[in-house]
Amino acid sequence: MESLTSVIAEGFGALAVVFNFIGYRQNEVNRYRAISAVALLCVSIHFFMLDAMAAGVGCLIASVRNVVALKYRSALILYFFVALNIIFLLIEWFVLKHDAIIFIAYTSSLIFTVGSIVIEDAKRIRQWFLLAESLGLIYAVLVGSLFGTIFNLSNLTSIVLKLYRERH
Repeated sequence: MESLTSVIAEGFGALAVVFNFIGYRQNEVNRYRAISAVALLCVSIHFFMLDAMAAGVGCLIASVRNVVALKYRSALILYFFVALNIIFLLIEWFVLKHDAIIFIAYTSSLIFTVGSIVIEDAKRIRQWFLLAESLGLIYAVLVGSLFGTIFNLSNLTSIVLKLYRERH
């Protein structure tokens, strides 16, 4: 029988899937950012509960970043969030001595960070996020996250379908 913590963690993962599925279908960038912030908070809690710190930190930073990006998208904001990702990566690598797979999670997080703040076009964001979601999928599989895997597969499917519909 699964522990209560695992069940709760997967519940947060399931909520993240639902919110992100809705988010990726938005045509307006700020609606996407807002809905995605909720999804990212849920998946962050999910990963923290599974002791997958790199993804937990990356998703939490991403959630806050999306809220900030609703109103502010300056170079200073971008540098702040990039620096935050790099600082946490360095702490995990040099202080906590976590495995090299954290580089996958933080690379994904950095792509999301730059894309969410710099790119204004929803289609262009989706194109870059294909790479970031693929890296997230690899990380989720490596840490054994069921709903992290579903989250990334769902996101990849949503992005591909939306891009396909926009093209045709």
